[in-house]
Order: sequence, then C-alpha cells, then structure tokens
Amino acid sequence: MSVLTEQLNRTTAPLYKDATEFDLKLKPYEKYILDNGVEVYAVNAGTQEVMSLELVFKAGNWYEQQNNVAAATNFLIKNGTKNKNAFELTEHFDYYGSHLSRGCYNETSTIILHCIDRHFTKHLPVIAEMITDSIYPQHELDIYKQNMQQRLTVSLKKCDFVATRLIEEYLFGRNHPYGVYSNKEDYDALQQQQLQDYYKQYYINGHCTIFAAGLLPADFIQHLNATIGQLPLNQKEIPTIVHPVTPADEKKYRIANDVNGVQGAIRIAREFPNRHHPDFQPVQVLNSLFGGFFGSRLMSNIREDKGYTYGIHSYILNHISTTAWMVSTEAGKEVCEATIKEVYHEMEDLRNELVDAEELQLVKNYLIGTVLGDLDGPFHIIGRWKNLILNGLDENYFYSSVDTIKHITAKQVQELANKYLQPEDFYELVVV
Repeated sequence: MSVLTEQLNRTTAPLYKDATEFDLKLKPYEKYILDNGVEVYAVNAGTQEVMSLELVFKAGNWYEQQNNVAAATNFLIKNGTKNKNAFELTEHFDYYGSHLSRGCYNETSTIILHCIDRHFTKHLPVIAEMITDSIYPQHELDIYKQNMQQRLTVSLKKCDFVATRLIEEYLFGRNHPYGVYSNKEDYDALQQQQLQDYYKQYYINGHCTIFAAGLLPADFIQHLNATIGQLPLNQKEIPTIVHPVTPADEKKYRIANDVNGVQGAIRIAREFPNRHHPDFQPVQVLNSLFGGFFGSRLMSNIREDKGYTYGIHSYILNHISTTAWMVSTEAGKEVCEATIKEVYHEMEDLRNELVDAEELQLVKNYLIGTVLGDLDGPFHIIGRWKNLILNGLDENYFYSSVDTIKHITAKQVQELANKYLQPEDFYELVVV
C-alpha cells in the first residue's frame, strides 16, 4: 500500500479530454438484397449471443384512408394466422425466451424480433407466416377496440395527453397524419375487412426494409433469403401520398380539461424543416442550449431557479416530412402563465446575447457524448443507421453533424436564435 501511495499524487487532477477532441467513427453496415428485392442492413458485432431483426414496412398512418386502420392492422398481425391463434403465436416466442413486438408510426410500421442467435431460424417461418397468413379474427378485433377505448377514456383525463394531441393538430391540421388523433367513434368504425385489405396491400404485397444487429449466425442471410426473401414483398411501388399541412390560424389556446387537477400541461411549438434543411444540424446545438438537456437554460431557470416544474424540455419532433420544434412541460396551474413568460425570456436572451465559451463547450461535450453513447454496441449502431437510411441520408450526414457540433460558433448560435426563436412564430397551448 505504501508503494502505491507514493506513486499517486492526489494533489494533481488526472488528465482529461473534452468529448469534442474524440475522433468519432460510425461502424459501417453490411448490405444484402434478398431475392424479392428486400434490402437488409446488418451490423454483425457484440459480445453477447443475442440479436435483433427489425422489419420496417411502409405501412404507417400516412397511408390509411380511415383513422386507426394502420395501427390496428399492425397490432393484430400477431393475433392469429391460418395455422396459429394469438396464444400459440405468443407461446412460440416465449418458449425460446424471445420477444416479438410491433409498432405503428406515422410513415412506417415495424415487426421487431429480439432473440438468442441460435434460435433465429426457429422464428423466421413464424414471422413469414404472420406477414402472409394473418387472418384478423373478429373476436380479436372486438377485444382490441374495447381495450383501446378504455385506455383512451383514462388518458383523456390527463392534461398532458390532451395537450400533446391538440398541439399537433394546431401545427399540422386535423386531417394530416401528424395532426390526427383518435376518438372512441374511430375505434367503433373499424371493420375486419378494412384491416384485411390494408394488410394485403401494405404487408403481404408491401414494401419492407430489414435492419439486423448483434452476433448474427454465419448462415444468417441464407436463412433470411429462404424465408422472407421468397415473400411477395417489394414487387411494386407504394404510391406516393402528399398530405398538405394546414396549421390553425389562431396561435394561443387555453383549454379546461380537469377542474380538480393541480397542474397544467404547457406546449409551445412552431413548424420546423426536416433533416434535409441546412439549419437542422446546427439547430440541434441551439436546442440543447435552450432546453435539450438537464443543464439547459430552461431547466436552470424554470426548474432550478423558479421551481415551477419538475422538468421542462425542448426538442425537434422525429418526423420524416415537415416537422416541429416543441417546448413541453407541466407546471402548477397558478404558475403556467409565468412559466410561459420565462420560456420567452430565455428565447430573448439567446437572441440578444452571445453564449459564453464555457457554456457552449459544455453543450458541445454533451452532444458528442450522446453520439458516443449511440455508437456503443450493435443495437445502438443499427438504430443510428436506421434513422439515416429511412430519412434518405448516408454516413456523410453523420460526419457532417459531428463536425457541426464541434465547430459551431456563438455567433452562429445567436443568428439561429434570431431566425427561429421569435415568440410570434410559436403556437401556445395550456391545458388545465
């Protein structure tokens, strides 16, 4: 112990490097094309004998003609095929300690498998069966409708839930896929035949892209091609559908939702261009400074100093088409208006004053640290690739983003604040 003590000088801090000094590299993917034209992007890495397989379909609510058809079709794809009922399908994956989930979003829907790599081949025929032979039993649809209506009834009592629904309607329009929301009547209107038709068009004969990660079996692509590669996927183009954005004329709203509640849900938001706009990457720095992490201006002022809220955040919505910049929080009813005033005060400071070098460096280190976290392990890496590929981007966008974070100046941040953080451009909603 004495020798070790003599070697350590505890009066001198150890050397450290700013995160911005690291040279980040995005591990490349391997790309395959199955017999039916389905593209497969794979990151074969990791130390654990586990893997993920994600099938992404162009089958989100962007393509539906009636509300909730896309979500119901995706959810019930696991609730019965010609050969297996819902219990048998679930039992199959549980038996091997695997997990099969599905999700429906704006433009896409997914079927995601997590499993031990050696069980991968046991699951492929069942997944293929779900894609081609799901039958959408009426009793499963009835249960789904009942459950979703009950969940909606509970959620509508929550101001935060109502605020999220309404602000997106104001930003994009009630008939836009980003602005539409569900009512009980929409679930009542769902018909078995509608789901079967949507399934046939967007799953059986739909467009699919596959993302895989983990310790992949040596014959991974051969087995994938022998099953998924033989399905009638990607044989025809999914029609391009344009949904015009129709934002509300009025920009300030106060909604009474819960007379017994003690908090109000606040949303302050404006439209914003998507990832292909040159301002998207540098605005990530401004957003982080403004309200994008725990040490942000909004957190320091409204949570730490004023004590109006437990947390307040700003973020760019993760949309493929036009998107929005959002400030979101919950605060006591009596301080909602004061909270909004402080949000605009922080906007004003960013417009009028240059951020000092120390604070800007802190934000840069935070953002680079976030990127480093996204490069840790195959599942994070394939997630970043998926985000790039589905948005029509490549590795150049990744490296451009890192370069922007490292080299953006305080003057550029201020110019962006003056361009985008103008109070008159924001929709303002309080639900109490």
